[in-house]
Amino acid sequence: MKAILLLLSSLLVLTGCATTQSPSGRGQTLLFSSQQMSELGNSSFAQIKQQEPASQDKAINSYVNCVANRITKALPDQNLPWEVVVFESEQVNAFALPGGHIGVYTGLLNVAINQDQLATVIGHEVAHVLANHSNEQVSRAQMTGAGMQLADIAIGAGGIADKELYMAALGLGVQVGYILPYGRDQESEADIIGVELMAKAGFDPAASVELWKNMSKAGGEQGPELLSTHPSQGQRIAQLQQMQAKAQPLYQASKLSVKNTCQRPK
Repeated sequence: MKAILLLLSSLLVLTGCATTQSPSGRGQTLLFSSQQMSELGNSSFAQIKQQEPASQDKAINSYVNCVANRITKALPDQNLPWEVVVFESEQVNAFALPGGHIGVYTGLLNVAINQDQLATVIGHEVAHVLANHSNEQVSRAQMTGAGMQLADIAIGAGGIADKELYMAALGLGVQVGYILPYGRDQESEADIIGVELMAKAGFDPAASVELWKNMSKAGGEQGPELLSTHPSQGQRIAQLQQMQAKAQPLYQASKLSVKNTCQRPK
């Protein structure tokens, strides 16, 4: 009987899924609506804010918000307000969540040494949300039953079941102790979208190459948490170098309209 109920539950869930294409034309299966993903992002971000101390440094907060706000203003959808929080931690990490949330750890500022390099990371993380990678990951966790049963879903109806699994699928492995990594195709898509996004926001896309070189040097052989599931740095840097021919004209066209330079605190 349990097996039959689980099968029926699976069919009900999968019936509502959408099969679409990613920005690069790769097929995506998305089980959740944008509203459900926003609810999950809101819940996850609220939990992180309870667990992680926020930075009280006004200069750092102003700097990070300046970079993040320029990135989000370059997005096609201007109706979504974005919340930006700087967390006081040595972690070299950042993330973006559905529902309009960006988290940046102060440790990242030791590696992303200027506004353009910080914009590379924030643009990349926002790109994951923009390309529905978050939905894709959570859907993959749901379909594979990684540590859960399909019947346990409760998004938008009395809370969220298996929060840790979903947070891991959103890339929040630092908070929950394990992670369901993005695939290389997703990472490459986020690199492409993120570099174009930062260029449209008036940040120099050439800094993306230097940023990932810095990342590859950080944290010894293991590298920082941000790189724990990412493609090899040589592969990533080569792709970013190839992207400059397209990204630089976007930057040259947009930087003329940029009025505020984001000043890194000394």
